[in-house]
Amino acid sequence: MEAGRPVDSEMKYRLMEQDQSPPLNTPESEVPSFIASKVSQYSCQRKTTLNNYNKKFTDAFEIMAENYEFKENEIFSLEFLRAGSVLKFLPFPVTRMKDIQGLPCMGDRVRDVIEEILEEGESSRAKEVLNDERYKSFKTEEDWRYFFVRQIVDLESWSHFFIVTGNLKHQFTSVFGVGVKTSEKWYRMGLRTLEEVKADKTVKLSKMQKAGFLYYEDLVSCVSKAEADAVSMIVKNTVYTFLPDALVTITGGFRRGKKIGHDIDFLITSPGPREDDELLHKIVDLWKKQGLLLYCDIVESTFTKEQLPSRQVDAMDNFQKCFAILKLCQPRVDNSSDNTSKNLDMAKDKDWKAIRVDLVITPFEQYAYALLGWTGSRQFGRDLRRYATHERKMILDNHALYDRTKKTFLKAASEEEIFAHLGLDYVEPWERNA
Repeated sequence: MEAGRPVDSEMKYRLMEQDQSPPLNTPESEVPSFIASKVSQYSCQRKTTLNNYNKKFTDAFEIMAENYEFKENEIFSLEFLRAGSVLKFLPFPVTRMKDIQGLPCMGDRVRDVIEEILEEGESSRAKEVLNDERYKSFKTEEDWRYFFVRQIVDLESWSHFFIVTGNLKHQFTSVFGVGVKTSEKWYRMGLRTLEEVKADKTVKLSKMQKAGFLYYEDLVSCVSKAEADAVSMIVKNTVYTFLPDALVTITGGFRRGKKIGHDIDFLITSPGPREDDELLHKIVDLWKKQGLLLYCDIVESTFTKEQLPSRQVDAMDNFQKCFAILKLCQPRVDNSSDNTSKNLDMAKDKDWKAIRVDLVITPFEQYAYALLGWTGSRQFGRDLRRYATHERKMILDNHALYDRTKKTFLKAASEEEIFAHLGLDYVEPWERNA
């Protein structure tokens, strides 16, 4: 009556399906068996594809986990991340609390969120986080746009859509080069929007942050698989110019089968007798001459031979890296038939897009470990290292695997050999979306 029209129905007012019984025409012998108690707490022992039957739960968990991460509460953040990883693995949608009985990583906080979503259709706790001013200032617009591309066909109500889009205004970490600490600093200065940051003369931006603001619109938009393939051709052709026998592999989400991402990561190695320490510098110089390089930051290797792998599950590796922004030329959209096109900003008519690209140089003997680490997912890598430490008395990172019992490094020429060293069944890249 207040709206003056029929309003959209919401999930919390709908009766939830309680029965998971198979269709009547399905023989009982053909019903797949699922034993919750046999689900491992480690995602490296679970094969998780992109087919997530429990998005409404895992999306809420990701919001809760990120909020706790912003608050530097790692224990609570990991609790929701691990629970979300388990639900992503399930071959069926959870429709009742009985469905999660016996599953690992289902603590009280997690169960409370699941129960509320089952009863009300949404999580009030996740909703509170979305509307929290501090969270909105930190949350990346890049992630929100990525969220919409994934979820637009799965949105359960327009009200949910407007709740989320309302949080697209205030982002700090959406700027390339701005992390949580910088966001916290700007927030304490009383800044709430990107416009306020740019207008504040006391804010000193780094070279990376200046590039982030300059190419902001391009960098917060999603990178498509087609764009990743186009950049891959540029990277490979450039590398082969200087190192014809090089191995250039796209890693990250695209290697795991994703169709969109935030940036594009490449791992580069050569089976030759030694690495070319100047390769990245040669690549960068050529891109500058070709007019393709918009920004770059080269970080030199800090790795020393015989150093033990890091015990931290989220430790960064010590490879030589280049964090770059490339100009990807794209066909110009013809707006000549549109009378309003003359009023459009020239930037919208440009025939190129700025794309974030990371290049990582690894020694050939460490290539398998680097490939495993850079492929992800982040939770899969965390659990793989945790499993190595707690179950095998080994230490694993992107450089090596060290057996603490035998006090020796274990060599591996492939990812399959690393899994074999750990006593694990091999998990394909597209099954690591934990």
